[in-house]
Amino acid sequence: MCGRYAATKDPATLAAEFDAVDETDSYQPRADYNVAPTKEEVTVVQRHPRDEEGNPDPDRTVRSLRVMRWGLVPFWAKDKSIGAKMINARVESVASKPAFKSSLAKRRCLVPADGWYEWRKDGGTKQPYFMTTTNGASIAFAGLWSTWRDKADEEAEPLVTYTVLTTDALGQLSDIHNRMPLMLPRESWADWLDPDREDVEDLLTSPSLELVSALELRPVSSAVNSVRNNGPELLARYEPAPDLDDPALFDVDDSSRR
Repeated sequence: MCGRYAATKDPATLAAEFDAVDETDSYQPRADYNVAPTKEEVTVVQRHPRDEEGNPDPDRTVRSLRVMRWGLVPFWAKDKSIGAKMINARVESVASKPAFKSSLAKRRCLVPADGWYEWRKDGGTKQPYFMTTTNGASIAFAGLWSTWRDKADEEAEPLVTYTVLTTDALGQLSDIHNRMPLMLPRESWADWLDPDREDVEDLLTSPSLELVSALELRPVSSAVNSVRNNGPELLARYEPAPDLDDPALFDVDDSSRR
């Protein structure tokens, strides 16, 4: 799964990296080292621009940065609170789930991230890891988005939300957790974002082992467990102290004395 990630780059940097127009408007960006569900974050979409009357231009598309809230709220939902349960969508079932299938066909996005957190069970404890690139490039999660309107308040602004697709973990990542975000390589971005392409089944395949093997799996402090903590120290490598009660630490081979 993907329940926490880091997004520290400003919109200008992301616009250059994703070849997109910055349409985050009045959004006040700040580096977020502990992105949690229901937070607002920058995503990348590609749409047909509309004229003053709202008609789309069928001959042109624009790739842009948009601010959305994490946790997809389907357009037909009665209450927006359902979004807290829809932060992830499984690639195995996303095409058939009522909450996601419309967005899969028509409303796909990229979710830029510095990396994501996952917790590995080590005995009775859970050790958090930060999965990130080694060259500073953003990871692009495959995402879906939707627009929800409150029928009880017609004057309220529409709520735009997103979810992150997940798939079976591969390679070294499977040692940490059995699921991982669906990472899209740069060469797949255009196809994934293409608003005129409805059949994307071939893009729901697992990322290459080469892409996964290039990641750094960095143990970090358990401070990330609390969403109240948010700073660059969360990304620092943390080596837990050895368990002095572990007999394996004192298993000395003294056969040479015989």
